[in-house]
Amino acid sequence: MDIERVGVAGGGLMGHGIAQVAAQAGYQVVLREVDQKRLDAALGKIEKQLARAVEKGKMEQSAADEVRGRITPTLDYGDFADRQLVIEAITEDLQLKIDLWRELDGIVTADDAVLATNTSSLAVIDQAVATKRPNRFIGLHFFNPAQVMPLLEVIRTVTTDDDAFETGLSFGQKLGKTVVSAKDKTGFIVNRLLVPYMLDAIRAYEEGVGSIEDIDTAMKGGAAHPMGPFTLLDFVGLDTTKSIADIMFDEYREKRFAAPPTLRKMVSAGYYGKKSGRGFYDYSGEQPVAVEPGL
Repeated sequence: MDIERVGVAGGGLMGHGIAQVAAQAGYQVVLREVDQKRLDAALGKIEKQLARAVEKGKMEQSAADEVRGRITPTLDYGDFADRQLVIEAITEDLQLKIDLWRELDGIVTADDAVLATNTSSLAVIDQAVATKRPNRFIGLHFFNPAQVMPLLEVIRTVTTDDDAFETGLSFGQKLGKTVVSAKDKTGFIVNRLLVPYMLDAIRAYEEGVGSIEDIDTAMKGGAAHPMGPFTLLDFVGLDTTKSIADIMFDEYREKRFAAPPTLRKMVSAGYYGKKSGRGFYDYSGEQPVAVEPGL
C-alpha cells in the first residue's frame, strides 16, 4: 500500500518527533493533541528542531518551511478520517490506548488504512483487538528522540496481514530508518534486552559492586557503550523504566524484569532522571554529579 497521508495521535515525548520525521520524508501529516497548549508545545518543539537543522547547515530554510507546511495541527480526531496510516503516540497506558482506538476505528474511513501503536512495552494485540480491523494493526516502535535515533521496530501480531506488515516496513524505510522486524513479545527486541541490563546495573550498585560513576565508566570503557547504565536510566526516565519493567514482569514473571527497591524508592520520591533535574545524577549544575541514593 502506498502511503501519502499520515495521522499522529499525541504530540508529546515521541509524537512530535514522529510527525516531524514523517513530514521530512514527504508525507502529509495531521498531528492531534488534546488541547491547544499541548498542541502549541508540540509544534514549538518541531520548529525548534527544524531551526537547529538550518542553523547547522543540515537543511535549507526553504526545506524546513516545506516540512513545517506538511504538518497540520488539530484538536479534532475527525481530521484523521482520510488518513492511510495512523500512529498512536500517547501515554503508555493500555486502557487509554484502547479508548483512543475505539474512537478512531469509527472515524478512519479507509478499510485498508493501517493502524499502528508506538508502544515500547505493551503487547500490540491487546490494542489490535479493540478495533474492528485487527488484520490492519501493527506496532511501530520509534526510539527517543525520533528525529535522531535510527532504529524502528516493526511489530507483527498474530492477526496482522501481509500487506499491513509490509506497509509498516516500507514506511520505516522511506523515513530513512534502520528497520527490524519484531514479534509481538512484550518489550520486543531492544527493551527485552536493554531493560534487564539497566535493572541489573541498579542491583549491582545495591550489592556494592561499584559506585554509580565507576559502573558507568566501566561499561563505557569496557563494553564501548556510548553512555553508562545510570546515565542511560536518567536519560530514559526512571519512571518510564519502572513502568516498562512492571509491564514486562507482569508478562514474564522473571526476576530479571523486576524493578529493584532503589528504583521504586527514587520514582516515589519524584527523582525521574534528567527531565526532573535529579535521578542517579544531579543536573542542577553545569555538569551532572552522581548522587548516592542511600540504601
